[in-house]
Amino acid sequence: MGTKTLENIEGQFEMFQILNENGEIINEEAMPELTDEQLQELMRRMVYTRILDQRSISLNRQGRLGFYAPTAGQEASQLGSQFALDKEDWILPGYRDVPQLIWHGLPLYKAFLFSRGHFVGNQADGLNMLSPQIIIGAQITQTAGVALGLKKKGKKNVAITYTGDGGASQGDFYEGMNFAGAYAAPAIFVVQNNRFAISVPVEKQSAAKTIAQKAVGVGIYGVQVDGMDVLAVYKAVTDARERAINGEGPTLIETMTYRYGPHTMAGDDPTRYRSEDLDSEWEKKDPIVRFRKYLESKDLWSEDKENEVVEKAKEEIKAAIKQADKTPKQKVTDLMGLMYEELPQNLREQYEEYSAKESK
Repeated sequence: MGTKTLENIEGQFEMFQILNENGEIINEEAMPELTDEQLQELMRRMVYTRILDQRSISLNRQGRLGFYAPTAGQEASQLGSQFALDKEDWILPGYRDVPQLIWHGLPLYKAFLFSRGHFVGNQADGLNMLSPQIIIGAQITQTAGVALGLKKKGKKNVAITYTGDGGASQGDFYEGMNFAGAYAAPAIFVVQNNRFAISVPVEKQSAAKTIAQKAVGVGIYGVQVDGMDVLAVYKAVTDARERAINGEGPTLIETMTYRYGPHTMAGDDPTRYRSEDLDSEWEKKDPIVRFRKYLESKDLWSEDKENEVVEKAKEEIKAAIKQADKTPKQKVTDLMGLMYEELPQNLREQYEEYSAKESK
């Protein structure tokens, strides 16, 4: 009886898709209501973000950036979900989710400063966001709290968070979803299943056939989405947001995606745990290539349009890194001054000591 019940549950989580790998609509009824201009803007953002990723990797190798987690391959998952948000919605990202913050309004030069560990990179005045979380899964419980706060204030907005498949194996993942579900908080939990938590394949992390089905255990809605299909991701998040602001509680969204690069630029070598065949299989599902084919079939995109986006991205990235370079280097006293409204005695003594050193 128990086995049959499990199989019945698992069978409910078939992957939601609108565009196939050839850029063809296979689910006409699910097509989101997007104008031609919005479709073009989605493509522009994905192309721009791919160039940003390429340049960020180069800057990292030059020693001009610090910590960096590549994003190529996950553009549909990241940008399709952010495109479905309202400006007043809150984003609580993981460390790979800087693109969502940029398109939510974070200046590009601040994204670069975040990578360098500069405090200005974490200052987002007027933006509803938290800094990218480095601790795996910690943002899940924080999202539950932010979402509950929105509900108690009567706001018609949501809190959305992102983690990878590895984050879905953390205790905070279950605790955060359970809390949000119990209070019907307007939260959206996005798990970007790129198949490897650094080097550990998802099959070795959990006996569950999908991450989406874990929603059942905490009594919330769950869906698995083709994370290489920007239209499917947009639609899934749009629906989840609508349910949330209507008081129907949170949603767990598993996006099936793939990171083409290493886990981070801090020494990871994906060739040690991923095969060439697997890489080739997912390259054929490239979200940009897929969406490009769709838009070209509607005469909404061209090589010239894409080249314009590429050149603009390169120019803006060059300007942003220069602006980041001009930002005054942070001092120890800067960080100490941000810690407390009024420094305790022991830190006042240290502050004075460092202040004297920095003034020389």
